[in-house]
Amino acid sequence: MPQKVVVRKTYEAMWAEQMKAYRKANPAGTQLKKYAVLNALSLFEADLAHMRKHGTVIRGTLGHEPTVTALNMAAKPPSATVSDCADLSRWTTIKVKTGAVIPLPKGQPLRYRATATAERWEGRWVVTTYKTHGEQAC
Repeated sequence: MPQKVVVRKTYEAMWAEQMKAYRKANPAGTQLKKYAVLNALSLFEADLAHMRKHGTVIRGTLGHEPTVTALNMAAKPPSATVSDCADLSRWTTIKVKTGAVIPLPKGQPLRYRATATAERWEGRWVVTTYKTHGEQAC
């Protein structure tokens, strides 16, 4: 399988596990640490801590259109860049105690750009950084 495909599948698997965690505001029982490490994992763990603190969870799903835009197999470790268009149109934040929907911040585009870096560690790809560009609609 071409490495770009493997990187994209790793990114998609990371988000599948992340959505499992966001639905309960807890990474327990997910394989998030298998796909996200370093900055990416820290960012998602901070999101989950914030959700627990404020009693919120996510319903629905975050849409994605990931593309591997760079691949450097000669780097030590090999690395790749993923560009994504995140789609919030089927994503809802819910207050657990009341079931109330928490609206998106004013001016937040429903579709915005995100980027990630992946590296090949010990024969497998992991996402090391993830950055949203919420001001950049796509």
